[in-house]
Amino acid sequence: MTKKKNKKVKTRSTPKSSDIVEKKRENEEVIFSFKYLDLFSNPKFGVAGCGESYLEKILLRLKDVSSIRYDDFVSSRSSSLRAHEITWSDTTEPNGFTCLNAYLREQTAFQFEISANEYGRVHGFLLDQIFYIVWLDPHHRLYS
Repeated sequence: MTKKKNKKVKTRSTPKSSDIVEKKRENEEVIFSFKYLDLFSNPKFGVAGCGESYLEKILLRLKDVSSIRYDDFVSSRSSSLRAHEITWSDTTEPNGFTCLNAYLREQTAFQFEISANEYGRVHGFLLDQIFYIVWLDPHHRLYS
């Protein structure tokens, strides 16, 4: 008779994929997507008549914000960024982004300013570190 030795197998504890995604997201910079940009279904959030400098201001602001880490963006209390969640019941659009499907409408909506009260706000939602722009609000009409 031979005795079997019980060898203890060492296993590495591997992090869950959700932990990896969360850590990656916190350390990644914000990325912008125009996939859900809605310029036409709601006339309040168009850019007609904004002048030539508006596009330049938007693009420069997106470039600046894209250097901010996701974690810093969602927790920012910076007066220069003024990024925060949107509470739809406090706005002129209590039903939120009606142009989106149900799943996307459930995502937390955010806004940030383009510049100090001059060029309005950008409204959208975050999935991972991607900020999906839905509305451009050059005339501050979401809260007027």
